[in-house]
Amino acid sequence: MTPVLSLVEVTKSFRQNGRVLPVLNGITLDVGEEFVAILGPSGCGKTTLLRIIAGLEKPDGGKVVFHGEGARVGFIFQFPTLLPWLTVLDNVALPLRANGMSWSEARERARKYLSLVGLQAFEDFYPRELSGGMKQRVNIARALAVEPTVLLMDEPFSNLDPLTAESLRSEILDLWTLGVTTVRAIIMVTHSVDEAIFMADRLVILTPRPAKIAGIVEVNIPRPRDRRSPEFQKLEDKVYELISA
Repeated sequence: MTPVLSLVEVTKSFRQNGRVLPVLNGITLDVGEEFVAILGPSGCGKTTLLRIIAGLEKPDGGKVVFHGEGARVGFIFQFPTLLPWLTVLDNVALPLRANGMSWSEARERARKYLSLVGLQAFEDFYPRELSGGMKQRVNIARALAVEPTVLLMDEPFSNLDPLTAESLRSEILDLWTLGVTTVRAIIMVTHSVDEAIFMADRLVILTPRPAKIAGIVEVNIPRPRDRRSPEFQKLEDKVYELISA
């Protein structure tokens, strides 16, 4: 496997009121052209690890290495962080404009990615006029519009109703498997073992804090995956064993 990015002995602690809370303890991982899901007990540092990869947090030790020139990161947050005074189109275009692109170029690219998520007819709407699922689609379009090498997702479906969440999972998988974006690797944090097995190629299970890697599980089930299949159920059991060990 040729890595797209590497985590090398990443450590992190938080300090507050004279106390030190160790969170990550020497995380080492290579991520290739694949979909990786990160699971682990609540509070073990999954989101912190994702933020370190994105450059939003600095590790205390170790490093994140992106392989290849011009690597870029897109981030789909748990909650749609849309600016209420901007239209859907300008919410997607804004990060491009901040990177030096003209408004006309940024809007042209934004339209392309709104079309990919099925929102081309809603570019002049404002966030208050959208459903929760539509807002998250805008969030996805905005992350893809920066044309990232690595797409990070922090529990992107956890605040949606079950039907909308299932629809968005399938849409993300379609975009990934069809190769219609620039994304070479996806890293998703989730609390759902079912979701992780349904979507990812590899599962990285973290221990309780301070987190180390408890195990890595390959998901060698062809897509589309049947949750009721014996292979799916067997993997679920294996992952739960690792999480509860």
